[in-house]
Amino acid sequence: MRPRRGPGLRARLTLLATGLSAAVSALLLWLGWLLVGGVVAAVPDLPPGSTVKVDGVPVAADRLGAALQEAARHRVLQAGSVAFLLAVIATVLLAWVITGQVLRPLHEVTATARRLSAESLDQRLRLPGPRDEVAELADTFDAMLDRLQAAFESQRRFVANASHELRTPLAVVRTEVDVTLADPAADQAELRRMAAVIRDATLRAQQLVDGLLVLARTEGGALRAREPADLAGLADAALRIVGPEIRDRGLRVSTRITPALTMGDPVVLERVVGNLVENAVRHNSAGGWLEVCTDRAGGQVRLLVRNSGEVVAPEAVTALFEPFHRGGVARTSHDGAGLGLSIVRAVVSAHGGTVHAEPVPGGGLAVTVHLPAA
Repeated sequence: MRPRRGPGLRARLTLLATGLSAAVSALLLWLGWLLVGGVVAAVPDLPPGSTVKVDGVPVAADRLGAALQEAARHRVLQAGSVAFLLAVIATVLLAWVITGQVLRPLHEVTATARRLSAESLDQRLRLPGPRDEVAELADTFDAMLDRLQAAFESQRRFVANASHELRTPLAVVRTEVDVTLADPAADQAELRRMAAVIRDATLRAQQLVDGLLVLARTEGGALRAREPADLAGLADAALRIVGPEIRDRGLRVSTRITPALTMGDPVVLERVVGNLVENAVRHNSAGGWLEVCTDRAGGQVRLLVRNSGEVVAPEAVTALFEPFHRGGVARTSHDGAGLGLSIVRAVVSAHGGTVHAEPVPGGGLAVTVHLPAA
């Protein structure tokens, strides 16, 4: 933390209040000095040659006004000086006490911030009292802590899940190598079998790392390019890629694809459409159906992917967009990295769009993506 020099805010506010009080008191004293002198000097004329005693001192009549003016101003200065000192002292004390009371919540904010760590983000100020600027600052600080705590918890879960997922293919590779090396009679066929298993494990690890990179980049809001991209063309390409799997599973496909042009990164948008279509095929039931629609309405374009499949509970829909969550079962499937819908949500958010999922009556899921139209 960079050290700071000079008086604190409380001392500066006290000095400011004291300076203002001293300036106003001095101005009032000077005005009183002028006014008293002017009023006392306007005395009536006395007969020439007569004398008047002022404070026990005989004064000639022609000097009476000046003598009274000098005496009045002297008394004003005496009384005013005492009042000036008392006013300044009272201002110092009151300003110091009041600013201390006003700034106390700020000290609580500072103390709470110094105590915070990744393990104590649950602390909150919850400042009572009137809804003034200091209370607004405390509420803003509490809201910031809420966001930080959510981000830390999400990051902790993400790291734990990623570590678990990466450990699986690495364990497979090591086990296969150890078993093969321990077998002195391993022939060419055994070595080729081991190589095939290792290839599949490394491919899975590569897919996971690629997904993590895309997720990290898009969650940070960083897009490599912004150019026109047609969701209709991306949907056609995604359907062609999964065509063999659709035929193997006997799925019925219906499409209503019309031009849906948006601005963004075509590479990650292709990943969005591909993930949704692949999920709709892989989590479908044999002989089921699949529907893909793209269109434009007003200032937005829409991508809708609906499919049959197992029944999805409405309360479980939100969890599907969490990393490493697959069809309601976390980290148990081996046909994907479990990042598909997480990447979809991150990419759509980075493009300024929204994604919404809801169960299909009878089983299945419908995912709708809205993006700004080009």
